[in-house]
Amino acid sequence: MRKSREEAAQTRKRIIAVAAGEFRKNGIVATGLNDLMRAAGLTHGGFYKHFESKDQFVAEACAAALEALTERVTAAGSGAATSYLTTRHRDNPGDGCLLAAIGSELGRCDETTRAVASDGLLKLDEIMAGQFGKSPPAAARRRALVAVSTTIGVLTLSRLVTAPELSAEILKEAEKSSIKA
Repeated sequence: MRKSREEAAQTRKRIIAVAAGEFRKNGIVATGLNDLMRAAGLTHGGFYKHFESKDQFVAEACAAALEALTERVTAAGSGAATSYLTTRHRDNPGDGCLLAAIGSELGRCDETTRAVASDGLLKLDEIMAGQFGKSPPAAARRRALVAVSTTIGVLTLSRLVTAPELSAEILKEAEKSSIKA
């Protein structure tokens, strides 16, 4: 039985949402299409009914993950850095920041996916710059670039280390530092 266009669009949206989480949790390369489609409740054969290529699919899933991130950062307002640098965020990469979860892998993706990641970074920078309201726009942008880059790096390092105490200390000390607006 053929699905309606609306049902197909909803299925595509579900696949992208599942992929965004799986990519953040496991990485792009380590996430197989079979497993991904199964997680979305579908078979592998249905993938190419929705997407022309894996590269297109990866770019769309990354765009969805970054859109969700910018919405959360916007909603957090001036507490964005503090809410970003938490053990909950550290321990749940599948629900968190795409750039911290797979940033180094994104750097090895095709140009379209890298452009999506770049656009997401610029949106985060713009949101953060808005939190430095009293600063001239150029100074706010510079501060925001440092704040965004620092928080992504801090979260990445807190996930990388094996000692739980060191991981918590990295988050705590960064949160206390001047990266807040």
